Amino acid sequence: MPEGDVLARVADRLGKALGGTELTLAHLRWPSVEPEVLLGKRITETVSYGKHLLQRTTDGFTLHTHLRMDGFWRIAAAGSPDATRLMRNPKARAVLGNDRWTCVGIDLGMLDVIRTRDEQRLLGDLGPDLLAQDFETVGLSRVLATVREHSSLPICEVLLNQRFVAGIGTIYMAESLFAHRIWPWTPVGSIDEPSLAQIYLTARALMLRVVRSGFNARVSHAHGRRGKPCHRCGTPIVRGAAGREPYQRPVFYCPRCQAASDTSH
Repeated sequence: MPEGDVLARVADRLGKALGGTELTLAHLRWPSVEPEVLLGKRITETVSYGKHLLQRTTDGFTLHTHLRMDGFWRIAAAGSPDATRLMRNPKARAVLGNDRWTCVGIDLGMLDVIRTRDEQRLLGDLGPDLLAQDFETVGLSRVLATVREHSSLPICEVLLNQRFVAGIGTIYMAESLFAHRIWPWTPVGSIDEPSLAQIYLTARALMLRVVRSGFNARVSHAHGRRGKPCHRCGTPIVRGAAGREPYQRPVFYCPRCQAASDTSH
């Protein structure tokens, strides 16, 4: 599933394509939404919150979408063959455009049009956005306080829980734990607060590097490297699981660098 860095970059690209312009093309292919409800409206800003995308209009509406596992947005020059091909995709769920650009959301997992003032109705159960500008000064303390109420949960599951912090998925869970040499199933209550804070700040820093420099800046030391040698010690990376069926998520880690300690059980 795309993580916070992906959504931040998508928001930036869609914002540059559509921001401040009138939607001369707007067709939403979703059962519960009026197909042309956004036609003629002007997009004021496009922002991400965790794994959610919010496109706001001047008259107080928000198009809310979520990519889930397989969704993505594509942008093509208006009237081009690429734009036509994208619009004809049977999995196209949102088509938005102006005189210059056509933006198409393919295989989206969620889509709603709501009043901007009601965004909290959809996002209220989420924790702070890891990439928010005030995360280090405001959001982090809220996260730490909430997590402490769930001291028996393994840190891998805590990092993935969007109710604690929004935006982290399996990639940055694995990479932040690898960076700090932490066994993924360590009970969060056995990790001291400064160390826990650093795990979140590491995940944030890794994401921001991608947001600012592109996906070539993403380096994987653990995630997706099952059977390959650890970049630190050479031990083959192994794969475990976070959570229970049917909601298990993969966890990649080094069994030597991230071995369980006496306080990890």
